[in-house]
Amino acid sequence: MTSDKKMSVKAEQITGAVKETVGRAVGNERMTAEGRAQRAEADMREAGHKTRDAFRR
Repeated sequence: MTSDKKMSVKAEQITGAVKETVGRAVGNERMTAEGRAQRAEADMREAGHKTRDAFRR
C-alpha cells in the first residue's frame, strides 16, 4: 500500500473514531453510528490493502 493510501485510510479511521466519540459524548446516536460505520469501512479497506500486499510479495 502506498503511503498516500495509508495516510488516507488512517485519516478516515481517525475521523470515524472522533465522530463516534463525539456522538457518544453529546448523546447523538446517528453520529455515533456514522462514525462506527466510517471506521469499519476504513478498517476493511486497510485489510484489503494488506491482503493484496501480502500476495504481491
